[in-house]
Amino acid sequence: MEGAMSDPRQDPNSVPSPPAGSALDRRSFLRYSTASGAGLVLAPHFGRDLVNPDGPKPKAEAVIQIFLNGGLSHIDTFDPKPYAPVEVRGEFKTIKSKLDGEPLTELLRRTAKIADQISIIRSMTHSEAAHERGRHNMLTGYRPSPVVTFPSIGSVVSHELGVRNNLPPYIGVPSANDVSMGTGYLSAAYAPFSLGDDPNRSSFRVRDLALPSGVDDKRLHRRQQLLGEFDKSFESKARADSLDATDAFYQMAYNLIESKSARDAFDLKKVPEAHRNRYGRTNIGQRLLMARRLVEAGARYMIVSDGGYDNHANLRTAMSRSIPVLDQGFAALIADLKASGLLETTLVVITSEFGRTPRYNSTRGRDHWPRAFSVVMAGGGIQGGRIHGATVADGSEPESDPVGPADLSATIFTLLGIDPEKRLLSAGGRPQALVRDGKVVRSLLT
Repeated sequence: MEGAMSDPRQDPNSVPSPPAGSALDRRSFLRYSTASGAGLVLAPHFGRDLVNPDGPKPKAEAVIQIFLNGGLSHIDTFDPKPYAPVEVRGEFKTIKSKLDGEPLTELLRRTAKIADQISIIRSMTHSEAAHERGRHNMLTGYRPSPVVTFPSIGSVVSHELGVRNNLPPYIGVPSANDVSMGTGYLSAAYAPFSLGDDPNRSSFRVRDLALPSGVDDKRLHRRQQLLGEFDKSFESKARADSLDATDAFYQMAYNLIESKSARDAFDLKKVPEAHRNRYGRTNIGQRLLMARRLVEAGARYMIVSDGGYDNHANLRTAMSRSIPVLDQGFAALIADLKASGLLETTLVVITSEFGRTPRYNSTRGRDHWPRAFSVVMAGGGIQGGRIHGATVADGSEPESDPVGPADLSATIFTLLGIDPEKRLLSAGGRPQALVRDGKVVRSLLT
């Protein structure tokens, strides 16, 4: 779990002793009692639901963000250029889609069949060509700053909407270990909960979701009572964010471990084999299936990560492996959400840190290119069958209706019922806008 305290245990049933001669104050107790508590490494989240019952109903109640690490080539996927020279258009053919006949690459055959349910922003653009800076731009809506560490969109959603059905509101599938996925200037209480294992593994097990061997319910509750007694003795002392976050950590841990429905959401063994096979028995396929189950169970924001898109060489070989499995999992996810009625309230977004160069390099690959790339959106208040913006003939820059990371953030927040103009306080009590200079992409909204 990113943002949670580290787990010092070697033996889950042993308790490390404090250093000799040290005072067992509240902070020390919390640090060392991590080993003797529930054996959990869970995100700290406050148990609250902040949706305004008197305000307008949000279009989206949950988000599945599919983040393709490395930089997805837009020309070889969602913005093909079939009439450009071969060094631009690449080696893949195109196929018509249900998106008004607009072409997609031949690698996206399944997505082409459900394209009337999705919309594509073909004019995404920013100026950060390094992976870390590009990820920060796309995951926070802000360029990196030496002064302020900005929170990820997922952490803001956790802060604004809170817990639902005892599930962490912000979940990394299988992990969220990039700093750009973190809490920034917000409290550690809004960090993402990481599964800690990959759902496609036969031995998949959510890290520390169950009680360790030798700890039964009675023992767990005795420890919970002991922690409460220590809390009371320190109530009159100054509070720190790390301590408040730790208190929330324990409460969320207890709620999650005691909720059968919450635990069941993580259990893919309950899914029929045929249904798992529809998504593909691949890393990305099973991660998307897990995200779909978590949406149904009540999670707010899932970030599903997949790698292998930094294709500087032999792009044809690399993408022939990575895109078809993404295509299968994504198409199954959209069809599954549609059939269950969840697509109307679940926003699905495919993003990457940037695109790839419009021309092949000398090793038959494409290099980093943030000036133009594509983002895919579906459900949760997004119209199906729409294309926003366009790139020039070689895909090198937007030709019309450019969209920046701040615009994408503003659109996501708005669909969730979060005011993108709201301000939160960073360190020193300085107000920070959730979105700076971002405009909602209204042409895509229902």
